[in-house]
Amino acid sequence: MLMEQKLVLDRELVFLEETKLIWMNGKMVAWKDATTHFLTHTLHYGGGVFEGIRAYETDKGPAIFRLEDHIKRLFYSASVIGMKIPFTEKEIFDATVKTVKDNEVKSCYIRPLAYYGYGKMGIDTTNAKVDVGIAVWPWGAYLGKEGLENGVGIKISPFLRPSSDTMPTNAKVTGNYANSIMAKMDAINTGYADALLLDRNGNIAECSGENMFFIKKGVLITPTTENCLKGITRESVMEIAKDLGMKVVEKNVTKKQMFEMDEAFMTGTAAELTPVASVDKKKIGNGKPGPFTKKIQGVYFGAVRGTEKKYVKWLTYAKQ
Repeated sequence: MLMEQKLVLDRELVFLEETKLIWMNGKMVAWKDATTHFLTHTLHYGGGVFEGIRAYETDKGPAIFRLEDHIKRLFYSASVIGMKIPFTEKEIFDATVKTVKDNEVKSCYIRPLAYYGYGKMGIDTTNAKVDVGIAVWPWGAYLGKEGLENGVGIKISPFLRPSSDTMPTNAKVTGNYANSIMAKMDAINTGYADALLLDRNGNIAECSGENMFFIKKGVLITPTTENCLKGITRESVMEIAKDLGMKVVEKNVTKKQMFEMDEAFMTGTAAELTPVASVDKKKIGNGKPGPFTKKIQGVYFGAVRGTEKKYVKWLTYAKQ
């Protein structure tokens, strides 16, 4: 376990690779100048919203995956906490494309963030200033190339995923992720790649930052989104599976049912489509990425890289 834990920790200690520019409130600024004040409201209270988006290298330049859907969700998340973003969806869409283009990256991770800025303290956000930034940087496989190819081992977290009547679980609110941090760090510190959180009824919710999928007798099964994020990668995978002729079912999954599944994988912008080999050191299926997982994964990576023409509708090219 110590070697496995060391590998996980080493992988997590990869620091950001700086790019040149960050879009801040309508202007491009140098990476080092994209700073905020110590008394920035969201830094203290967690009232920000964000997205995680990827752009992939293609033969037509970097292609941003499902940008319009991500921007719509950013604005939805803001509406959930009563935040009014001082830009239109189109302005943020165009700014994202420009940020990718101006940084001259072939592929990258993209982080738009809207947050309450400097000028007011206290929980009341009435008339609080809203700042918006967009950063991009090169980022490889979130759970490692080895994980993408052979699967990862995860654990059931001692922390529950908050229910939707406690926190807005279907919105990407920065404060929600304190729960994810605790679950993730508990997993890493005990030798696992990630954590699987249950809801208060004991059903599978999601991982620290990923949706879960299972396959049983060729049927793709994913937990309902009552207490988890309705992921954009999740939606993409469900559409791909249906196009492959698979039946797709959304339903509650218990721990017992999970261990009876043939295959398992997690999805997310950062994690992409990562097979899950084991949970709490108990194998799922034969403990290796299964044939359905591999097939869906192959189509997904073809889609994001522009080689699966059926899904080119999901791509926004940021031509250099």
